[in-house]
Amino acid sequence: MRLPGKDGKIDLDAASAMVARALEHGCNYFDTAYVYPGSEEFIGQVLSKYPRDSYYLTSKMPIRCLKSEDDLERIFQEQLRRTKAGYFDFYFMHWLNARHWPMAQEFQVWDFLEKQKAEGRIRHIGFSFHDEPELLEKIATAYPWELVQIQLNYLDWEICRSREMYEILTKLGIPVAIMEPLKGGTLVQLTDSARKIFTDAKPDRSIASWGLRYAASLPNVQIVLSGMSAMDQLEDNLRTFTGFTPLTDVERETVADALEEYRKTGTVPCTGCRYCRPCPRGVDIPRNLALYNQTKAQGSAGSAGMVYDAMPEAERASNCVACGLCKTRCPQKIDIPAQLKKAVEVFASRNR
Repeated sequence: MRLPGKDGKIDLDAASAMVARALEHGCNYFDTAYVYPGSEEFIGQVLSKYPRDSYYLTSKMPIRCLKSEDDLERIFQEQLRRTKAGYFDFYFMHWLNARHWPMAQEFQVWDFLEKQKAEGRIRHIGFSFHDEPELLEKIATAYPWELVQIQLNYLDWEICRSREMYEILTKLGIPVAIMEPLKGGTLVQLTDSARKIFTDAKPDRSIASWGLRYAASLPNVQIVLSGMSAMDQLEDNLRTFTGFTPLTDVERETVADALEEYRKTGTVPCTGCRYCRPCPRGVDIPRNLALYNQTKAQGSAGSAGMVYDAMPEAERASNCVACGLCKTRCPQKIDIPAQLKKAVEVFASRNR
């Protein structure tokens, strides 16, 4: 989802080199989806060079794209063609929430996936989830799921009820896969004061390693996803997981202290997933929110303001008319129009 590239185009050479390096060091689980632009095709181009039993591949059925049961076969076959994988080790119902779960039931997605599993095209069935714990428990007890992917990180543990979701799945004996352990990079781009707490405690460890180890230290977590877009990020993650050790009690206190410091900034919990796009007005929502968060973390508009001014006018937050479409799509339930309005105020104030 966050492969190296520019303007929506994957840098094939850079991404291929990262895949080779990852496999060389035992990182062999790859997560893709029908709606990630170019991702399944990239998987097919690169992973097909390696023995099929040397990696695990997960893709997902885009519930929001379904118009009829006929779409299930069409989309699934297209994914097999794109990935050239022959079968999926794990296959999820994608982005289940209060809107998509009834659709999954209406179109009998479970029955379709069970059929594919019986025929050898799927090894394990699961789902990815973006909603409240109450709905998670309802879905998790509906079928014999084999893996569930939830958003979990030390920022969301309480405020987004990730702890409750993890505990529900653990109680049910369902293994957990973690997405957004760094909240789309938010937990790397901390305030200087929060970063200092981490670096003072462990000068030789990266800021990212704290978030990854936090997620991976939970006993029922089987997989931690990391959206790496550069080789140095991959190398850092390999260092983190080579000879992995769970967080100690003292390290958990360090995380709590850094989190308390970071929360003082009032940043927007955007992960950069881009599910809010396209905006009918052309606003680049993730970029605007990232720039706004940068101003909050730095205490002033600074360089973020210059980047904002250089953006095409149609892509700026000031072009938002508060239609609310993005708000209905956001997995984090962010009031995006309200946050864009705040961004406009911050960037406008520097020109007064």
